[in-house]
Amino acid sequence: MTSAWEWVIIAGILYRGDTFDMLAQLLKTMRPKQWTKNVFVLAALVFDTKLVAPLFLLKAFSAFVLFCAISSAVYLINDLADMEKDRQHPAKRNRPLASGQLAPRVAVVAAVVLIIASMLLSYLLDTSFAAFAAAYLILMVFYSFWLKNIVLVDVFVVAAGFVLRVAAGAAVVQAERFSPWLYLCTLFLALFIAISKRRHELVLLNENANAHRSIFDEYSVPLLDDMIRLVTTATAMAYSLYTFSASNLPKNRAMMLTIPFVLYGLFRYMYLIHIKGEGGAPEELILEDKPLLLAVVLWAVSAVAILYLF
Repeated sequence: MTSAWEWVIIAGILYRGDTFDMLAQLLKTMRPKQWTKNVFVLAALVFDTKLVAPLFLLKAFSAFVLFCAISSAVYLINDLADMEKDRQHPAKRNRPLASGQLAPRVAVVAAVVLIIASMLLSYLLDTSFAAFAAAYLILMVFYSFWLKNIVLVDVFVVAAGFVLRVAAGAAVVQAERFSPWLYLCTLFLALFIAISKRRHELVLLNENANAHRSIFDEYSVPLLDDMIRLVTTATAMAYSLYTFSASNLPKNRAMMLTIPFVLYGLFRYMYLIHIKGEGGAPEELILEDKPLLLAVVLWAVSAVAILYLF
């Protein structure tokens, strides 16, 4: 016969099992795969040539971690706002909140804790950084509830989030020679990725697109293709102008040697969008497509080598 202590042990095991599952679902909703987007916080550290300064390296890494926490809170809020609509999506219906695997109250508590903790630590790290982090948080909350339903504004808000990441990173490392061209490159590249994602969702959902989000009524594949072409050209031109006009670059124009990697990366991404039907999860696509990942790595290595060795 089972004793009272044995029942307590069994109950404890079951409780721990439920808690572990809850935490696993919570972590999944926080989307750790998308934390890679926060590497934009490190842009100023690298391009302001402070990568070898231990203090700024530590502060930049701390800023990266804090942005991961803030963006996780945003993802929780976004999934709470979109639970019903996500259930109409062939892939998003499997998300923990939409599928019922995670209780909404748990997500609410986690989002509040993440926001309070990350904003307090951001203030302690650097007040200017905290201001940019707060601006990012507020903008993304507005996006989750309202701005993502306004045609064209939705993709610009997503792009603005990346620019704010870069600006926050520049503030925390006290950047002195960070070229304004890089803000423009960030804006165009983020628009390129955001528009490509909209195109993928529109094609994937087809006639059910409006059931998931009414904003898709305002878009068409030809329109999005035209927008992609425009921002692709703008991205290539802005980066090219940066390579021979930024004041902190080597006078021998060696940074221009990185342009082919950028062009190949853009072309490869367009190939994956139009031929392979990809583009729905940019953070996964970059890591999973070896040619694209190789182009990114070669660009990063060559850019760092030129900045620090020439």
